Amino acid sequence: MLGAPLIAVLGARFARRTQLLVLMIVFALGNALTALAPGFGWMIAARFLSGLPHGAYFGIAALVAASLVPLDRRSRAIGQVMLGLTGATIIGVPLANLIGQAVGWRASFGLVSVLALLTVLLCALFAPRDRAGRSDPLRELGALRSGRVWLTLGIGAIGFGGMFAVYTYLATTLIEVTRVGAAVIPFFLAIFGVGATLGNLFVPRFADRALMPTAGVILLFAAVALLVFPLVAHNPWLLAADIFAIGASVSLGAILQTRLMDVAGDAQALAAALNHSAFNTANALGPFLGGLAVREGLGWTSTGPVGAALALLGFLIWIVAWRDSGRGTIAVAQAAMLPR
Repeated sequence: MLGAPLIAVLGARFARRTQLLVLMIVFALGNALTALAPGFGWMIAARFLSGLPHGAYFGIAALVAASLVPLDRRSRAIGQVMLGLTGATIIGVPLANLIGQAVGWRASFGLVSVLALLTVLLCALFAPRDRAGRSDPLRELGALRSGRVWLTLGIGAIGFGGMFAVYTYLATTLIEVTRVGAAVIPFFLAIFGVGATLGNLFVPRFADRALMPTAGVILLFAAVALLVFPLVAHNPWLLAADIFAIGASVSLGAILQTRLMDVAGDAQALAAALNHSAFNTANALGPFLGGLAVREGLGWTSTGPVGAALALLGFLIWIVAWRDSGRGTIAVAQAAMLPR
């Protein structure tokens, strides 16, 4: 949340390819230090370091992808970038869960560091070369004066929180409510990831035709899926279908990223990074409110209604943003995204 806007502003003068390489190196270092941490305090510090480049990396990667395709294919290109996150939920999270059970948590973070170094190599080989940016920090900060930018960020920070409210406590819900064994948990985590991946593959196709309406439909779809969660939690098959549907709502991220590109003007890097700050804010808000509900004795499935409430609040913000978008938006987004 902190690193994304800070790095986006400070890195405005550097080539996007250079930023991708440096950010991923820092990410690899942070995870390696986590695996080697001698105590809890050092581990927390290493997690903070590895989190700093996260949002900025995805924001810049989204800009690079969007700059390589026509304007009417941006959402699909960004959705393909986000497949890294959704692919992680299919393979990475279940694999880390299994490694943690079999070998220990340090091995999981060591594997992440190795994969990050592989990503550095792939970026060096395949990321398009571009010139250093001509932007400056004050110009990037200009995006913060736009009400449309803040409305879009609000949709993500609140509406996205619903999904995280359920996902964070999913493993415990499976054990305590669904009564499945710990060995089955990676399967359900993978089901969520499959839903997220297919959502990012297909939903942005609709967004390229009708961006804001698609975002509104996803928020309502997520609210329904989250409301159903307590009703199906005792049946593993119905729960798997609902988890798949909740995972599909992850596609909202790519759509909001495109919306920010439309309303941010010249401050494309900061706006792209702020989308991930909003995403990480949701990742804190949803589990926090869901945890409060559990603490108050409402049960593990109470995270579903809490998540639905957040999705509906995000929808209310979407209504305001939708009414505002009727007064016109896209103008300089395409030119601002072109490699410099």
